[in-house]
Amino acid sequence: MKYIVLIGDGMAGRPIRSLGNRTCLQKARTPNMDKIAREGRVGWARTVPAGYEPGSDVANLAILGYNPSKYYSGRAPIEAEYRGIKLGPRDIAYRCNLVNVQGTRGGGIDSAAMKDFSAGHITTPEAKRLIQYIEGKLGRKDITFYPGVSYRHLMVWKNGKEKIQCTPPHDISGRKVKEYLPKGKGSEVLYDLMRKSCDILSEHSVNRSRVRKNLLPANSIWLWGQGKKLEIPKFKTRFGLKGALISAVDLTKGLGLCAGFDVLDVKGATGYIDTNYKGKADAALKSLKSCDFVYVHVEAPDEAGHSGNVKDKIQAIEDFDLKIVGPVLKGAEQFGEFRILLMPDHFTPISVKTHTADPVPFAMYSWPVSSAEKKSQARSYSENICRMKSAMKFEKGYTLMDYFIKGK
Repeated sequence: MKYIVLIGDGMAGRPIRSLGNRTCLQKARTPNMDKIAREGRVGWARTVPAGYEPGSDVANLAILGYNPSKYYSGRAPIEAEYRGIKLGPRDIAYRCNLVNVQGTRGGGIDSAAMKDFSAGHITTPEAKRLIQYIEGKLGRKDITFYPGVSYRHLMVWKNGKEKIQCTPPHDISGRKVKEYLPKGKGSEVLYDLMRKSCDILSEHSVNRSRVRKNLLPANSIWLWGQGKKLEIPKFKTRFGLKGALISAVDLTKGLGLCAGFDVLDVKGATGYIDTNYKGKADAALKSLKSCDFVYVHVEAPDEAGHSGNVKDKIQAIEDFDLKIVGPVLKGAEQFGEFRILLMPDHFTPISVKTHTADPVPFAMYSWPVSSAEKKSQARSYSENICRMKSAMKFEKGYTLMDYFIKGK
């Protein structure tokens, strides 16, 4: 038996008036996801426990079968794991976004508003130059900046403070940042770094070039998502399955490494609507020749949700269905027996441009299809599954993986 998990990050949402009070998922054409829902089993899972911020870190940890209340330590240390950054027992990793803020003149970052949490989806080569420049200007014995992908980077604070109130930048798009700057003991260190970065980055040649091209400059860093090193038992130890993971983002890749998976890099995987969908589907099917389990994560719907872009989110969902779900569904037949779990990790509604903790709909499909197996009453795959009386319910979302693999 082969096991396949397909994650459309943030593809669930809420009704939109301009779509006739339908969600992007309901509006999108998704024949392959609909097939899985009609011919399989459906239900909902609460991937974000009460008391936790509804992030991809907590949600994907839960989907993989790990109880966040027992294991979760923060977002940045998971990304650090993938980047090969070794954290000591007292080191704190912080996510370091390159962002675009507006209105800094005269008042610095205190007077600014968050224009774009991704700095216009800045390219990785441009971002690397900026983070290296920041390291040269702001790095010190206990503070180190590490370049990542596009706008997503890391800062490690040796013997640093962890219990500081930080806000994800994608939660405050269009808002004044003053009320969301770091708070608590040690927050003055983070504030000072963020304030100084505005002056340092504004005149860098990368940003001057971006302005000339009518692109948003990455004119500030934003620190958040902090935590200590994540320690979890290996997936193979828990379930007896050798696994692989495919994603464009360091967070999910880091989870894969922590779980003991083969983490596969796909050329052209970007985390947005221009990602290499075909490459991901091909890599997933190839991995199943030597692995029992593959976890395929697609970031694009989430990014579009954060941007509030209805058109891009619908396109991302349709591309996920056409270029990932369809080919994997068909290609997996070569292995004789397989099971697919399809779901988002969390909601990212267009209306709020950030994650919410709503229970997420899932669909589970087995091949060969058994005539004796009771099929769902769903006609399509959408958020409506969560309101079906016949839907399976997993209040503790981390228990869904046990059911998916063991059937109990």
